Amino acid sequence: MTWTSTMSSGYSSLEEDSEDYFFTARTSFFNKPSGKPAQCKDVEKERELRTHFSREDIRQKVETYNFSTKDHLKMTLNSTGVYTGFIKVQLDLRRPITVQGGEGGKAVFHLPPGSTNTLHISSLNTVKQVIQALLGKFTVADNPAKFALYKLCHREDQVYMCKLSDGEHPLFLRLQAGPDTETLGFVLREQQAGEVLWEAFSITELTNFLRMLEKEEMERVCSVKRRYNNYKVKLQEAMREAGGPG
Repeated sequence: MTWTSTMSSGYSSLEEDSEDYFFTARTSFFNKPSGKPAQCKDVEKERELRTHFSREDIRQKVETYNFSTKDHLKMTLNSTGVYTGFIKVQLDLRRPITVQGGEGGKAVFHLPPGSTNTLHISSLNTVKQVIQALLGKFTVADNPAKFALYKLCHREDQVYMCKLSDGEHPLFLRLQAGPDTETLGFVLREQQAGEVLWEAFSITELTNFLRMLEKEEMERVCSVKRRYNNYKVKLQEAMREAGGPG
C-alpha cells in the first residue's frame, strides 16, 4: 500500500500580469529511486537544440507529447510559441531544511524521503526558477544556492544522474524526452560537498549540522565498542573451553 498526500496551491506568478511565468504544485510521496550522480555528456545540447527548433517543430513535438501522455498532464502551446506543461521533481534532501513558520518563526526538520512535487511551468522557466519555486512551495527559508537540480536517466538498466546548469529549461528537456519519467526524471538535491556554499548557512544551521555529526559519531563509537565487547566475550569463552587462561 502506498500512502499518498496531495497538496494543491493554485497558480503563483513569477511576474505580475504574466501568462508565461507560473507554477502550481501538487505533492505526493513515493519510494525514491536509486542511482549515483554521474557526469552527463549531453547537458550542453539543450541550448543547441532550442535554437534549431522552429515553431512548427515545437507544435509537432507538443502534439506528440500530448498523444503519448497517460496522466492527463498535457502541454499547451500559445500563439507566441511559448508552451506550458508539468514536470515532476523528486526531493532527495539528506540535510535538514529551515522552514518559515507562522508569525516569523522558523523550524528545522527533514522532509519526508522520496517526496515528489509536480510543478506547472512554462518553456521560459529556468532551472534556477524551478528551484526557487520548489523551495517556495514548502516555505523553505534556506538559500536556493544550497540546492541543485539533477536529471535522472535510465539507460540499459543503468541509472545516470547529472547536474543541470541554472540557465537550462526543464520543460524543454521534458518535451524532448517525452512524458515517460523512466526516460527522464528530475531530482532536487543539496549541492555536492565540494560545491556547498557554507557561508550561505546560518549559525543555527551549522550548529545543528555539528550536533548531527556528533550524534552519528557517538552512535558509531558505541556500535564499534559493542562489536568488540561481543568478540572479547566469545574469545574468552573459546579460551576457557580450550583450557587456556580465562
